[in-house]
Amino acid sequence: MPKKVAIVGISAFPFRVRHPHYTYYRMAFETTKMALENANLSINDIDSAVYGIYNDFFERQFMPDIIVHDYIGMILKPGTRVTTGGATGGYAIRTAYMEVASGLSDVVLCLGVEKSNDCWDPNTDTRTPELVKAISYSADCEFVRPLGSFPAASYVLPVRAHIEKFGNPSEESMARVSVKNHGNAIGNPNAQSPMKITVEDVLNSRYISEPFKKLDCCLYSEGAAAMILASEEKAKEICKNSGNEPIWITGIGAGNDSNFGGLRKNLWSLTSNVYASKQCYKMANIKNPLKELDVAELHDAFTGQEILSYEDCGFIEHGKGYTLIDEGIVEEGGELPVNLSGGLIGCGHAVGATGIYQATEIVKQLRGESHRQVSDAEKGLLHSVGGPVTAYCVCIIMER
Repeated sequence: MPKKVAIVGISAFPFRVRHPHYTYYRMAFETTKMALENANLSINDIDSAVYGIYNDFFERQFMPDIIVHDYIGMILKPGTRVTTGGATGGYAIRTAYMEVASGLSDVVLCLGVEKSNDCWDPNTDTRTPELVKAISYSADCEFVRPLGSFPAASYVLPVRAHIEKFGNPSEESMARVSVKNHGNAIGNPNAQSPMKITVEDVLNSRYISEPFKKLDCCLYSEGAAAMILASEEKAKEICKNSGNEPIWITGIGAGNDSNFGGLRKNLWSLTSNVYASKQCYKMANIKNPLKELDVAELHDAFTGQEILSYEDCGFIEHGKGYTLIDEGIVEEGGELPVNLSGGLIGCGHAVGATGIYQATEIVKQLRGESHRQVSDAEKGLLHSVGGPVTAYCVCIIMER
C-alpha cells in the first residue's frame, strides 16, 4: 500500500503577460522561498524536487531544470523534470506524490515555472507567433505540424465533434463559462485577466478557431507555483510547527490518449479525462462527484473544453454538460463551483506551473483561505490536461 501523502506548503508567483525584471529561475527561487516560509521549512529540509517546465523554447534554455535546481540551493540532491504540455503541472504533482508514497523521499518540493513570453522573434519584435510556433512542435512534426496545427485548432476538434454529435455546447453556453471565469478572477491577486464582462462581449469578440472566439481562450502567462508534499509522519510534524492543516491527496489518476485524434475511439469525448477521473474517484472512494465534491479546478484553456470536462469527469452524462453552466450549477454559490480562482481563462496559463497553481487554489479552499471561499469545503478536484488534442490528463482528489 502507498504511504499517505499530504500537502504541507504552497505558494504562487503572480501570473502576468510579462515579468520583464525576472528570469524564470528567479521566479522559481521566489516561489520556492514562499512555499518554504508557508511550511516553516528551509531548503535543507527538502529531500528532492520535481520540476514542471514545459517548453525549452519559452525559457530559451535546454534542460532549464538544472539551472533552477542550482539556483534554489538543491545541489547534490535529486531533481526530476516533467514536461507533458498543459498537463505538466498535474503530472509533476503525480511524480512528487509517487516519490513520497513509495517511501523514496519524505519531503518533496513540486515546483512549476514558465516564462513563455521571452519566446520572441527579434527581427519582427513579435511574441505570440513565436510562442504558438514553439507549442506547435509538440504535435507530430512529420505529418501533423506541417498541416498548420496550433493550440486552438487542436482543442477545437473535440468541441466541434461534440457539437456534431449532440448539438451542443452552443456559443452562448461557452460564453457563460468565459463570463464566469473572468469574473471569478476578480479579487485574485495572482490572476492575469480579471474582468467583468457579458455574454454579448464574448460573442462579439473575434473568432480564433470557430467556434472559439478571443474571449473563449486563455492567455499564455509568465509565472510560477509550488507545493511541498510530505509523508504522514513528517506532515504532522511540519504542520504542528507551521500551524497549517495538512491537505491529503486521497485519489490520483492519469491517462494518455493517442496524439492522433483520428485514432481514438471517439473525438467528442476527451477519453483520457474519462480514464483518469475514474481511476482517481475509485482510489478516493467517490461514487457521485457532483454530490461529493465541494469545489473543482478544471483545465479551461478554452471554454468549450471546460464544458466537455464536466461530462468526462463524471459530473453529468455526455451531451448534458452545457446544462451545468446554463443552470448555474458550476457558478459561485452553485452545487459544485468550478474554477473559483478564475481558471486558466481568468488567471492565465503559465504552462508548466498551471496545474500546480490550480492545486494550490484547491488547497486554499480546503484551508479556508480562498478569495471566493466555499463554506466548509472538505474535498476538491484538480483536473490537469495538455498535449496534442488533449492527449494527457491527470485528476487528483485533495481532502482536509
